[in-house]
Order: sequence, then C-alpha cells, then structure tokens
Amino acid sequence: MASDNVSIHGAWASRWVFILAATGSAVGLGNIWKFPYMTGVYGGGAFVVMYLFCIALVGVPIMLAETLIGRRGRQSPVNAMKSLAIEAGASKHWSLAALMGMVAALLILSFYSVVAGWSLDYIIGMGRGDFTGISADGAGAAFGGLTSDPWRLTLWHSLFMLITAFVIAKGVVAGLERSLRIMMPLLFVLLLVLLGYSFTTGHFREGFDFLFHFDPSKVQGGILAAMGHAFFTLSVGVGSIMVYGAYMPKKASIGATVLTVGVLDTLVALTAGLALFPIVFAAGLEPGGGPGLMFVTLPIAFGNIAFGQVMGLIFFVLVAVAAWSSSISMLEPAVAYFVEKTGRSRSQVTAVLALLCWLVGMGTVLSFNLWAEAKFFVFADDGFHLLQWGGEGGKTFFDSIDYLTSRILLPLGGLSFAMFAGWVLSRDAVREELSIRNPLLFNLALWLIRVVAPIGVLIVFIAELSK
Repeated sequence: MASDNVSIHGAWASRWVFILAATGSAVGLGNIWKFPYMTGVYGGGAFVVMYLFCIALVGVPIMLAETLIGRRGRQSPVNAMKSLAIEAGASKHWSLAALMGMVAALLILSFYSVVAGWSLDYIIGMGRGDFTGISADGAGAAFGGLTSDPWRLTLWHSLFMLITAFVIAKGVVAGLERSLRIMMPLLFVLLLVLLGYSFTTGHFREGFDFLFHFDPSKVQGGILAAMGHAFFTLSVGVGSIMVYGAYMPKKASIGATVLTVGVLDTLVALTAGLALFPIVFAAGLEPGGGPGLMFVTLPIAFGNIAFGQVMGLIFFVLVAVAAWSSSISMLEPAVAYFVEKTGRSRSQVTAVLALLCWLVGMGTVLSFNLWAEAKFFVFADDGFHLLQWGGEGGKTFFDSIDYLTSRILLPLGGLSFAMFAGWVLSRDAVREELSIRNPLLFNLALWLIRVVAPIGVLIVFIAELSK
C-alpha cells in the first residue's frame, strides 16, 4: 500500500504544520513544570545529556514508528493498523493495540481536562489580582478552595472540554491546522516574554545554575526518570502522533520532521525552566515538582514580585494554551475512527465523544471533594475490595485512571507500535516511508525501532508498575 493517497479527513498543508501539531501534542503541563524540576534535581546539565540520549533511543524511534504507520495507512490508527496488518499477511488483531491507545487517550483527556481547567480559573484570579501579596498559607487555601468546590471544577472542566471539541469538530484544516497555526506561535511568544522578564528579576543566574549545574553524581538516580519522561513527553503510545502522521504530506521527511519535534519539545521545557525558576527564587521560594505545586508555588512568586500580576496572567494563559494543544490530539484519534466506522459527521461524533469524556472526567472532579473517601482496588486484611469508602490504601478515581493509563496502557501502546512498525511491516514499506537512502542510517533506524526502543519501553513499564 503506497501512501500517495490522502486521508478522507484532510491533510496538513506542509510538514511544518505537522511539526506544529506534533509539538503541540507533546508540549503540555509536564514540559512547563515537571521536566525543568527533574533537570534541577537529577544533575542539571548531566541530566539533560542523559535525557537527550533517552529521547534518541526511546522517544524518537517510537514517534518514527507511529508517524510512518499513520502515513502509510492514511486512516485512523485502528483502521490503519488493521489494513496494514492484512496487507503484510499478519493478524488484523494488531489493530487492538491502536484501539487500546485510543481508549487510553480518551481516559487521559477526561482527567487532563479537569487539571487544565484549573489554569482557566487561575487566569481569572490573576487578572483580578487575587494573588497580589499572597502568603504561602493563602496560596494553599486558594488552591484547596478550588479543588474542594465541585461546581467550580465542573464549570472549568466543561469549558475546557467545549473548546477542545470545538477545534476537533471543525476538521483537520479548518479546525486543527488553523488553530495550531495560532496556538503554537502564541505559546512560543508567551514563553519568550516570560523568559525576557526573568532576566530582570536579578535571579536569572540562580535559576540557570539550578537548571544546568553539571552534577554526574546525581545522574544514576535519574536514569529511570529520564527514560520515562523521554517516552511520555512526546505523546506517543496513544495514537495521537499516528493520526497526525496520516495527514502528513508524502514528500515530507519523517526522520527530519520527528527529530525537529523532539528538539522543539526539549527546548520548550528548558526555556520554561529558565523563565520560571528565576521568578521562584526572586520570591525567596524553593522550587517543587508536580501540578499541584504549580498552582501554589508560582502564584506566591507572582504575587510577591514586581509586575507579577501581569506575568502571572501570561503564565497561566501559556499553561492553558499548552494544555489545549495537547488535548485536541487526544480526541482526534477516536473522532477519526468513529467517523470512518459510522459515516456520521465530525461534529456529531465529536459531540458524543466529548460528552463521554466529560462524564468520565466528572469522576476526577469528585475525586478531589465529594468522592475523596472513595477508594478503588483496596488490598486490606479482610481481602481485596474493588471499591471501599474510607480507610487506608487504595486509589481515588482520579489516581486509578492515571495509573491505568500512564503505567499500563501507554507503555503497552508504545511497545506495540514499535513492534508493528519494526517486525510486521516489510523493510521495503519502512524504507519507503522513512526515505533514508543511506543503508547504514536505515539499518540504525530500524534497529532502534525493532530492538532498542522496545527494551527501553519494557524498562519503563516495569519501573512504573513497581512504584
């Protein structure tokens, strides 16, 4: 099956639109806070080198695999893998891997929408000046007040899901491409504005040293963290990159394009660290990891520095844009599949799937308040309980969905996609899509997809399950 045909859903105008789309999918909440913090904790510049090494060995090969499968099949991930498997004389059940990824993407979107909705609330708060001069206790109380209010969380969750569905419903060109041409440049501009401001804080050197100090002694403790983040940061394992690859022009180089996405994703994360840590240090605070602390530590910092209200507003707009660009990539694989399967319009399919995600997301909303005592998968002295109210152990609804997706479904999806591209597709098909003329480079790329990346994903999978 040559990929000269075009997907029924449309096509990107150029490879740069694919780069914007894939970078938008990859850049999310983790880039803006988690990766910079991990860099500072695990050896600075030494961690960055190790992380780039892991990106090259794990993240990029799986992204290559997803992209070439998508462009080869020119359909939704499920149907692309099914048709390509049949063409290769393999079992059509390989499509179950894409189906699993599609379900994982919808589940992730269900709770991602809730967490991303927090940024919308903070945009309003920053704009009103609610955090000006705020104390640590005040910032903690503000965040606690947000998460404990189910109606408020529902409002922002609903709004974020609505704007995500709006882009998807309008189609590949009128919706995805047009919005990404605005969102991604806006994201880069906002990030550069924050970076420029960080130079004026008088603590840029302190932030730079925290991020890039070269301490090899800390690298060993961060190897698994680097490998795990290299896999998760590029948004692989759920079919988002695969469906974006289906819209990719035939003449575009997959290898050069994917490498560009990997570089941009890393640059955004490092720039975010350079922009934010000087602001944190200027306020006399210590950096911390995790989305919760992003909504506590930074509001304190912005609330106690010059021009903090404006910079805080810019920051949370940046967070919302990054989350929005990621969320649309999670919904697109399922929409493409059900449009192909049912023949219904994109708007109808999008409405149904968005509503489904919204309903599941309500479980996450309630996990922070009314259902906080509801624990799933509890191993107690009197045996195993699927659901238990109160007591020790177990996971909330939100924690359960997060565990299922990030520690089980995503690694299995990434492993399956790499194995399919490396071992099921013919060498000629892979060579045609990658367009690598040098035999040594092609064999290296194929070896990374076939052997190295799967081993890396298995290591991540085992490490995540053992946590």
